[in-house]
Amino acid sequence: MTAVARILLRRVALLVPLLLGIVLFVFLVMRFSDVDPASAFFQGANPTPRQLHDFRARNGLLDPLPLRYAHFIRDLLHGDLGTSALTRAPVVDQVTTALPLTLQLTFLGLAVAVVLALAGGITAAVHRDRLPDQVIRVVSLVGVAAPGFWLALLMIQYLSVDLGWFPSGGYVNPADSFTGWLRTMVLPAFALSLPVAAQLTRIVRTSVVEELDKDYVRTAIGSGLPPWVVVGRNVLRNALVNPLTVLGLRIGYLLGGAVVIETIFSLPGMGKLMIDAVQNGDPAVVQGVALTTAAGFVVVNLVIDILHLLVNPRLRAA
Repeated sequence: MTAVARILLRRVALLVPLLLGIVLFVFLVMRFSDVDPASAFFQGANPTPRQLHDFRARNGLLDPLPLRYAHFIRDLLHGDLGTSALTRAPVVDQVTTALPLTLQLTFLGLAVAVVLALAGGITAAVHRDRLPDQVIRVVSLVGVAAPGFWLALLMIQYLSVDLGWFPSGGYVNPADSFTGWLRTMVLPAFALSLPVAAQLTRIVRTSVVEELDKDYVRTAIGSGLPPWVVVGRNVLRNALVNPLTVLGLRIGYLLGGAVVIETIFSLPGMGKLMIDAVQNGDPAVVQGVALTTAAGFVVVNLVIDILHLLVNPRLRAA
């Protein structure tokens, strides 16, 4: 077995206790919250104490906590996230419907953030301490300080209401109209990604500047290689290690920020599903969305670890 395969197997093996810990945390938070699943199920129906007791007995809510946790794990392994108290539909069906949109928004925002960060960071590093570098550093500093929801409201006001370039909300399925889908996703993706892009730009600039100051870069340029070849082939690959680490952490921000952005733009994704469930007192849906989001964050960080192995030979050697 190769060293890379052993590293990947160790990473995957670590996912098991991590996911179990996440499941335990979400389970305990939901069980000790003020929301009563029985009352949520009968909301607005004025149930009798007997009906509430029968519901709790039928759904195992009167069992000891360790037994309830064991049943919870069993249901998760069978793909059962519970039943919505509001719609009486399986939570997994609602999550399956909402998850694709959130993934579209998250990865479109991620793509925008990476492109802007690479373009801005490399340009600033190549033109170090000159006008392009100073402008990009000021803009990235403003971007880091600007919250996503504020950017979203500004974009709606100026680009949707005043100029009418983009719709202010709603969603179009890409299978129905790719152009319509793109127009509805551009503003949410930029509002979600600009703070991340600003932070990554500063990190990319710092990493590229450090690489440009190394002896091998001066030797390569002195031997006649064009600077853009040296930057693209050697400098950028070595400089991507630190930005990749930060990117893995910021994906959590993208997933969490999607909750607010989807609500502002009326996108029927996981964020809006979570907000509606909290407002309507639907604990099973809140629990299902929290578990799915946390599991997605863990899987994405595994992918980032794999990318680290690809771009960092020293990590593979270690």
